[in-house]
Amino acid sequence: MFDRAILHMDLDAFFVSVEVLHNSSLKGLPLIIGGKSQRGVVASCSYEARRFGVHSAMPMKMALRLCPQAVVLRGDMDSYSRHSKEVTQIIAEEAPVFEKSSIDEFYLDLTGMDKYFGCFRWSAELRSKIMHETGLPISFGLSVNKLVSKVGTGEAKPNGTKEIPSGTERAFLAPLSTRKIPGIGQETYKRLSFMGVRSIRVLSEIPVRLLEREFGKHGRILWESANAIDRRSVVPYSEQKSMSKERTFPQDTLDMRFVRNLLLRMADELSFDLRNDQKLTSCVAVKIRYADFNTYTRQRRISYTANTKILVRHILELFDALYERRQLIRLVGIRFSGLVHGSYQISLFDDTVEEIHLLQQLDHIRRRFGKDAIGRACYLE
Repeated sequence: MFDRAILHMDLDAFFVSVEVLHNSSLKGLPLIIGGKSQRGVVASCSYEARRFGVHSAMPMKMALRLCPQAVVLRGDMDSYSRHSKEVTQIIAEEAPVFEKSSIDEFYLDLTGMDKYFGCFRWSAELRSKIMHETGLPISFGLSVNKLVSKVGTGEAKPNGTKEIPSGTERAFLAPLSTRKIPGIGQETYKRLSFMGVRSIRVLSEIPVRLLEREFGKHGRILWESANAIDRRSVVPYSEQKSMSKERTFPQDTLDMRFVRNLLLRMADELSFDLRNDQKLTSCVAVKIRYADFNTYTRQRRISYTANTKILVRHILELFDALYERRQLIRLVGIRFSGLVHGSYQISLFDDTVEEIHLLQQLDHIRRRFGKDAIGRACYLE
């Protein structure tokens, strides 16, 4: 029986690296990618900018106050997606099993390969091939599970490697800050700090029942993470091309308020699915079927996004352009296509901090209590 061998690979400052690849004069400069307006948000930044305290999801206004000499770029999701696909193709040609968890992150299951080749050596050669063929820096962590490997990658950055031998996982995690555990956000970190828990060692020694009392079901996950327990498997990668929803009415209708509210609800649910699956869409389509069964569709290419407000605007504009005659409607539907992997924050180049926080809170409520736990008041009509 082999110990599991899970490799985590992460492209370093991916957006920044792509921009530097296209324009070498940016190399070594404090570079920020995100919305250029004062109310915009940082999507990514170079390590030079990070030294001034700049980080992703920070308000652009604050970032420029910390680093006024920074170069600010709007960002190009089409370009980032192309480079991500290049890396994905290289990994797909070499890896026995891999999972693409975001636009710049990958998990590979190398279990059993030590018998024939050596997992670390194989991983290092794959990393060299990616860097040689794409020109992009990439780091990796190798251990017995996803969680420890991801933390290992973080410790290896920038542009480095880290192997955590089997049996040393807890010792590796113990001195690190609880911030290093994937899934511990700012609020959880604050609560743990208030309890006097700042290192993973201290967190690992707290009785699991106490953590469950303080954090509910998430308490056990915290305890398992601190003790280097992660049973998740690598899910074989397959590219989802689109996602859609449609609704056939019990009776054909002319009630445009009802139809538009339904479109809003479907858009809300689908955009949540996008963010939950860490995907962005670049094409929106609206479908109408009339009482005589004639069916019409209109679509529009858009900038990559998973923002409900932006998607709703396009959907309603497409519907208004498509519904040109006063005729009974039998069915309406919407479809998002041209999907790419990516955290929803990276598409919000022109969104405000308030809008991002609102989406985060709405998504948190839905994940915890279900999709129907919160929604627009018009859904009740």
